[in-house]
Amino acid sequence: MLKYSVMMAIRVVCIALCLFVQGWWLLVCAVGAIALPYVAVVVANSVRRPSTETVLRPGGIVPVNPRDQPPADDSRAE
Repeated sequence: MLKYSVMMAIRVVCIALCLFVQGWWLLVCAVGAIALPYVAVVVANSVRRPSTETVLRPGGIVPVNPRDQPPADDSRAE
């Protein structure tokens, strides 16, 4: 969250500087104001949490043959 907040603060500065600078600096500030939100969201969402738990793997797959199943009881009380 801190990285995101810092990037958004830099974006606000870039937007403010777009009103006062000219030439190549205007282009740099405009690109910063446009591209920083995307970069900030990507950085904020790419958080690596250390894995302390072991992953439980499922057992082997057992094929089920429908002919080996007992017949279903279709008798209904009427």
